[in-house]
Amino acid sequence: MVFEEKTISSKMIYEGSILNLRKDKVHVKDNQTSYREIIEHNGGVALAAITPAGNMVLVRQYRKAAEKAVLEVPAGKIETDEDHQVTAERELKEETGYTAGRIELITSFYSSIGYSTEVIYLYYATDLIPGETNFDENESIDILEFDLQDLKRMVLSGEIEDAKTIAAILLVESIMEREKTQ
Repeated sequence: MVFEEKTISSKMIYEGSILNLRKDKVHVKDNQTSYREIIEHNGGVALAAITPAGNMVLVRQYRKAAEKAVLEVPAGKIETDEDHQVTAERELKEETGYTAGRIELITSFYSSIGYSTEVIYLYYATDLIPGETNFDENESIDILEFDLQDLKRMVLSGEIEDAKTIAAILLVESIMEREKTQ
């Protein structure tokens, strides 16, 4: 049986520009108490962007948390009170230069449900029109295109380590297979 934890008290530990950290005191089973550290985050978007040639657009950028350059789908943080589709359209243009003729929400998921409120909205972007990038002033990004079968191999070999990118690749593979049979 699942026991719903009830919050007794909550204390804000840190308030930042990207995330907040709070510590909640909660009731747990058998009338015990425990603490939960929760990262509050506005959420983000990720884009499975497919070129007219059928390749998926990825970006490579250095990620300090991983201490290395990582291959990822284009993605970004939702600004306060911003509609996530607006975020998706903005981030695709900023990071890749592409504008999507068709963009649709595939799914949404928690990035790390054990301690974060962040929800990522995954979009499928097609009918791409090339254009100019508009990187944030502190971003250094390589834009790359890969065949979906190569990406699947890279996921299975561990070469692609980013969870949102793994989800995008595996979900889009199914979508593209279904579209071929229609």
